[in-house]
Amino acid sequence: MEINETLSQYSDLLYTTTVAIYVLALLFTLFEQAFGAKGRLAAERSRQRVLVGAGGPESSSIEDGDAPVEPEAPRAVGRAERIGRMGAALLVLGALLQLSAIVLRGFAVHRAPWGNMYEYGMAVTFITVVAWLVVIKKFPVRHLTGFLLLPVVILMFVNGTMLYTVAAPVVPALQSYWLVIHVSAAIIGSGVFLVPGVASVLYLFRTAHDRDPAKFARFGPKLPAADVLDRIAYRATIVAFPIFTFGVLCGAVWAEAAWGRFWGWDPKETVAFIAWVIYAAYLHSRATAGWRGKRAAVINIVGFAATIFNLFFVNLVTVGLHSYAGVS
Repeated sequence: MEINETLSQYSDLLYTTTVAIYVLALLFTLFEQAFGAKGRLAAERSRQRVLVGAGGPESSSIEDGDAPVEPEAPRAVGRAERIGRMGAALLVLGALLQLSAIVLRGFAVHRAPWGNMYEYGMAVTFITVVAWLVVIKKFPVRHLTGFLLLPVVILMFVNGTMLYTVAAPVVPALQSYWLVIHVSAAIIGSGVFLVPGVASVLYLFRTAHDRDPAKFARFGPKLPAADVLDRIAYRATIVAFPIFTFGVLCGAVWAEAAWGRFWGWDPKETVAFIAWVIYAAYLHSRATAGWRGKRAAVINIVGFAATIFNLFFVNLVTVGLHSYAGVS
């Protein structure tokens, strides 16, 4: 069928707008991360001084030389929180625009909109943002959104510049209903895996601060407790792993139908299998008492690195049966 160039252009415009909105949301959430903790500390000091003035039990913890309460402190807390909420609202708006860009791309090409690297990357980053919106709904970690948005914005920028592909029909090898089943499962699994990867990195920073508070005095206290970050990483991995496993199995079935074999150690197949083994090892280590904590987080980060490696290096550098997913 003929490509609808008008819808394709609208999709590209929405994609560019989404990147701009994510950048703005990134700045807002970084502001909350930088000043929100200071505001909360100021509010706590104000509360303690009120108790001192009332003869409360915490009067002994306040030094006589403390300065009077500044009236701006409560407003500073509110300002940082309001800006953080604005960042979260922008994140939702960006996700809606990105979804619209994906849908319009699909209507423009009359197929599932993940037939090349550009479309695949657009869908993966969308799933990552949606997964993070679910996380901040369940955990009080909205102020960490900047750490998640930073890799998302970088991936989207690279995707929209170096990996951009004009709207076009897919090659005959991809003209199958397995494109919807196999690739969509891979997209969801890979997109969700970015969340535990970031959470595990932050977990290592938090535990490092707990061991040596002076070394990470400015950054560590602003992070949630280590067990909160550990739960986020673990639960997100539990969600992503079976979906990713389903995608790998569907890929094997599709390979048998298309190429006459279930497995051929193609570069992308091989790295996907390695990533699967790493995440399986993470879940096993996380469930084993002796391997919880730092070592499990390191395994999760290695799996995150393997996912990014498979997304970019394998598709763009190596040559294999999945080379059609590269840049045209």
